[in-house]
Amino acid sequence: MAVQETRVLPPEWIKNIAKDYGEQLQAQTAIPLDTSKFRPQVAGQDQLQKDAASLAASGVGAYAPYLTGTGAYAGTPTDMRGAQDYITAAGAYSGPDAYKDFMSPYQESVIEKTLQGYDDQVARQRLGIADLATRSGNLGSEREGVMRAIYDAQSDKNRGLLDYQMRQQGYGQAQQLAAQAFGQQQQLGQMQQGLAGLVPSLQAQDISQLGQVGAQQQAYEQAVKDADREAERLKAYEPYERLGYLGSGVTGIMGGYPGQYQSTVMPNPTPLQSALGIGSTLAGMYSKFNPAPLFGK
Repeated sequence: MAVQETRVLPPEWIKNIAKDYGEQLQAQTAIPLDTSKFRPQVAGQDQLQKDAASLAASGVGAYAPYLTGTGAYAGTPTDMRGAQDYITAAGAYSGPDAYKDFMSPYQESVIEKTLQGYDDQVARQRLGIADLATRSGNLGSEREGVMRAIYDAQSDKNRGLLDYQMRQQGYGQAQQLAAQAFGQQQQLGQMQQGLAGLVPSLQAQDISQLGQVGAQQQAYEQAVKDADREAERLKAYEPYERLGYLGSGVTGIMGGYPGQYQSTVMPNPTPLQSALGIGSTLAGMYSKFNPAPLFGK
């Protein structure tokens, strides 16, 4: 069986476009893509975040000085009494001898001067007894002696009572001052305890604020890095995308001019047909060379 094939090809300019596309695609894909230019990047910690972390680390135990104090309290700004120091100091203002530190250093002198004034007054009044005894005719009598004894006893009693009252008043005032100092020290200790509890809370607020602002800054830096990375990625893939658009266009063009194959099948002749064909061919060829009839005259 003989086969006759007819091929219908696209125009030459389409073949040139396809060839050019293939060459560009092969050349572009032969170059390794440098992905390092758009590798993922992570924004580092912002300085505010570092400050927050540093504050958190240094702030551990920052409340301790408010409980235990910082030193020898020489009056320098770095010295500070803690709650424990105030509580210890408060203990010195309690007990039976707490008043002694608050007794006036001038108390004995005041008492002495007061009693001396009292004695002078008593002495003057005692002279009045002699004058009274003289006017009544009892001077030097037993009655005058009794009067003097009664007066002296009463004046001594009054003198002792005056001394007691002054000392009792000083003692009471000293006790009150000691109790006041005790309460002040306790109050100061409680205030230090309150500060010890307040310091971590205030530091936590600072740390939180620094961390939040730092996180916002870090997020901004990350967004910038992501945008730069995306720009580099688009730049790196632009040739491939361009070839992709070109390939789509070439495919569309070639779709309008598809390559086609048309086949025509012709049966092989039989032996008889071949013989007849050969005979007729020979007869034709003989007739051309011998025009006269082959048989008869």
